[in-house]
Amino acid sequence: MPRCRLIALATLLLGGPVAWAQQPAALEEVYIPDYSWAGYRYGEARPDTGGWTVLDVAQHGIVADDGIDDTRALNGLLQTLNGSDDPVVLQFGRGRYELSGIVHINRSRIVLRGAGAGNGGTEFWLQRPLLYVQPPEELDELVEYLVSLDKVQKEKDRNINLPYSPWSWTGGFFWTGVRGERVKAYMESHDMGVKPLARIRLGARDGFTFRVDDAGGLRTGQVVQINWYNPGGPDGSFLDELYGSSGVEIGSHHWNFPNMPLSRQQAEITAIEGDSVTIRTPLLHDVRTDWNVDITAWKHLREVGLEHFRMAFPQHPQVAHHVEPGFNGIYLTRLFNGWVRDVVIDNADSGILTESISNVTIERVTTTGSSLAHYSVQLGGVHNVLVRELRVENPVLHPLSFNTFANRSVYLDAFVRLDPILDQHSGANHQNLFDRTRVEVDLGGASPSPRYPLFKGGGAGYWKPSHGNYTTFWNTVVVFENGAANDGPVLLNGMEDGPNARVVGVQANLPIRVEYGPDAYIEGVGRFFHDVPSLYYHQLGRRLGTQPAD
Repeated sequence: MPRCRLIALATLLLGGPVAWAQQPAALEEVYIPDYSWAGYRYGEARPDTGGWTVLDVAQHGIVADDGIDDTRALNGLLQTLNGSDDPVVLQFGRGRYELSGIVHINRSRIVLRGAGAGNGGTEFWLQRPLLYVQPPEELDELVEYLVSLDKVQKEKDRNINLPYSPWSWTGGFFWTGVRGERVKAYMESHDMGVKPLARIRLGARDGFTFRVDDAGGLRTGQVVQINWYNPGGPDGSFLDELYGSSGVEIGSHHWNFPNMPLSRQQAEITAIEGDSVTIRTPLLHDVRTDWNVDITAWKHLREVGLEHFRMAFPQHPQVAHHVEPGFNGIYLTRLFNGWVRDVVIDNADSGILTESISNVTIERVTTTGSSLAHYSVQLGGVHNVLVRELRVENPVLHPLSFNTFANRSVYLDAFVRLDPILDQHSGANHQNLFDRTRVEVDLGGASPSPRYPLFKGGGAGYWKPSHGNYTTFWNTVVVFENGAANDGPVLLNGMEDGPNARVVGVQANLPIRVEYGPDAYIEGVGRFFHDVPSLYYHQLGRRLGTQPAD
């Protein structure tokens, strides 16, 4: 980063002329979800592989810089380990490893560890996209869905008329998952008629204990999924729970599939007494009989980590949105208490994609390159996931993105250098947090009415609005690189249909104003609240009884 921008950013963070030390009133005046449970082991511990068996992959025929494709050998090694539950670290050496297919991680307590993400460390070179890989059976439903609905990207001005790629928002060369389990629901014809373990009949938002009709199918220590439904159609009361009385237009997917839960929460059971069940984390919503709240089994992996390496793809053009060939780095599915850390991903279509994961930490990830990406680190279908210290150095359509069904998850200390968008991508995502986000914005020169759509939403119309209640932005820092406010402050806007957001602390190196609707709570425009620099750390410190970290 140029020295002038570093000085501007440091001035903002340390307290320039427009910054005041003040605790925001929002902490007392409006409801803000407790985000402190996000991350590996509820944010209470860091991954520790001390005592784990360390296997040198070179002893199994996987050797750096030999010009041999390592896909088959690596998958073969992983398959031999699937018969054991012993904790194992696969240690890669310095140099380049070549991969051309998906590396399937299908067992718990395993770590893929490189020798570092920087120069002289470990690099995985992926020269071909997933387009040339035989899709695994877990992708059959998505492929059928795209074909049956004739999903085609049409752009007349660019002569684009191309079918959607199944790799546009799914898949990666490193793929965690439970083989044979559904990755994401797309078609009712693939519904398996999952039988609930129990139905919840009484419970309150943010409570830890609730009552069920029959606890016989539950056990202490079990990680289950809690589901809220909307059986009431377009006028269903659960839509009010998600979107309030803001009057936003709600897409048809919210009622066309009444057996599909609109809100899901993975939860660890800590106690059972009669019909009373206690979980480790607070309930997302109240429980009402007309929401058909139930508990279902959730198959998943535990203690899986990917760390200390670089993934490199060739530079390639972006042909069109939704037709990406699948230069995708990591795909995390069906994972609880896992992590990704110290990883660089270069020239990816999507760096890290997610689906059906909970209590995962993704930290110190950097995406780079000149190829236009779809996502950097995307959060979709997640609960209690923490993305910490993400650096987005490459051009990305959705650099930070909460996607379908994401809730109670956090981007903390993210930095976006090019064309930043704090994306809310529809699909009933709600109760998520952008915490201490830093962005650089090029206004393109002087303008009589400068504006920038920092809060622009996205997603398909049938999944609108862009987000549900209580999306929170805390201490956002904006550095304008070019342009000046001639006739007034710079307008930060872009969100028209996301209700009941909390926008607290937005600081910049130019005068600004913020528009965010509908029914947003906005406090501290032009301020950085130094008394509570990070909401996540503040809430975590309060919960654990320690001094808030920053």
